[in-house]
Amino acid sequence: MLPFTNLSNDPEQRYFADGITEDLTTDLSRISDSFVISRNTAFTYRNKPVDTKQIGRDLCVRYVLEGSVRRSGNQVRVNAQLIDAATAAHLWAERFDGDIGDLFALQDEITGRIANALNLALIGAEAARPAEHPDALDCIFRGRAAFNRPTTRDSLAKAIGLSSAPWRMIRIPSRRRAGWRALVGRVSNHWSSTEFADIARAEGLTAEALAVSPSNPLAHYAKGFFLATHNRRAEAIPEFEAVVACDRNWAAAIAQLGRCRFSAGSIEEMIPAQEQAIRLSPRDPLIYGWCLWIGQAHLLQSRTEEAIVWLPKTRSANPAAPSVHAWLASAHALKGESERAPAELAEARRLSADDRFSSIARLQAGRYYGVPKVCALYETTYFAGLRKAGLPEE
Repeated sequence: MLPFTNLSNDPEQRYFADGITEDLTTDLSRISDSFVISRNTAFTYRNKPVDTKQIGRDLCVRYVLEGSVRRSGNQVRVNAQLIDAATAAHLWAERFDGDIGDLFALQDEITGRIANALNLALIGAEAARPAEHPDALDCIFRGRAAFNRPTTRDSLAKAIGLSSAPWRMIRIPSRRRAGWRALVGRVSNHWSSTEFADIARAEGLTAEALAVSPSNPLAHYAKGFFLATHNRRAEAIPEFEAVVACDRNWAAAIAQLGRCRFSAGSIEEMIPAQEQAIRLSPRDPLIYGWCLWIGQAHLLQSRTEEAIVWLPKTRSANPAAPSVHAWLASAHALKGESERAPAELAEARRLSADDRFSSIARLQAGRYYGVPKVCALYETTYFAGLRKAGLPEE
């Protein structure tokens, strides 16, 4: 990573560009399987003509991140570009704007957003590299790229297959994160024909990873994800807290932590957590879930209009997700829209791989919705709306 260039008229603003560079170096070094050149080496390239290919050869790196910072009054604009060091081709570019109210908070948000976006860009770039003889790590990256697509039965199956192929060659289980999450995701979406085997496999991999590396944030995320999906959200809270303590920019962990705390009774924490995750990673493939949870939180607190604003964002991000249609059916029914509600319920049934939307009893069976006060919210809003939409009791 090269030092960000100060394009402001005031040379004294150099400190802000240097701060972005230093924080990004720290944040990018937390990306799994990444190797980031130290800040001291990077700063030797400041104010020098840059030959990306030569830097790649000198430092033995595949990618170069460069950027600039421009400040005008209270406005800051940061541009960043990811370049392939072998070909000098631009792989990714993004612009970030902000208002300097709290300078450190703005710097944290910008570096966090760049780190999250780059993580996705790097995974995609690695997965796209031609490989005549793919090795274990190549399969891992391809599995992660498959998992990073909108969640469907096919995308999860591909992620599991690619992540499973090199298991016997990879000794560090934390590298199989896409495989873990895809297994649990397949179970949680009711797309698994081997549910108990998938659960056992994911749980075994999680335990193996924590045994090898007890402080590994990937392993804690995998365990928290497994517990949350398996309706043990109170137990998942410390796991996600451990992840965020290690990496403040882990958007998915922040979102999951807010959801788990909501189920535990801290209702006010759901929406801010999802909003923070969206700010950190606005193009994340998991954003459909974060929008869904915001919509759910609004509906459960009888803010039907706000729910109807957020829920379609979920549908746009992942049209194959059946649950959003059930929530929209409930919201439209509560609003008195007697034609739209049954149509959304029918779509939920069509997309679902099981009969969970056949009755209220079936939807409630074996599911954990939270502590009693949270369950009461479900009963007076979500389930009440579904009954109005035409979902029978039994």
